[in-house]
Amino acid sequence: MKTVSELGFWQRMAETRGEVILFFSSAGCHSCRIWRRLLKNLEDNRGGLQVWEIDAGIDMGITQEFEVYHLPALFMFHNGQYQRPIQVEARVHALEQWLDAHADLPPEELP
Repeated sequence: MKTVSELGFWQRMAETRGEVILFFSSAGCHSCRIWRRLLKNLEDNRGGLQVWEIDAGIDMGITQEFEVYHLPALFMFHNGQYQRPIQVEARVHALEQWLDAHADLPPEELP
């Protein structure tokens, strides 16, 4: 799992191939700690998947850009293109099913 900031974010994302889950979190968020463990496990076991974490309390510009109102918040990118927000229960199997079901859908516009 990479910790990223809003500085140079869009350029890095445009150059990235494969699946990226963008994970907005905060140090004091209990649900974020649960998701962090789940996402690390998924990243270790799913080839081609990267997880990028953004601290919503520090990088407020990009947090507002994605219209994040609650934490954790997850968004899917594929080959540098925004796909959609991820809304699924915090279970590896449920997230894997969601990723597989949405893998071939066309990109959406950012929030």
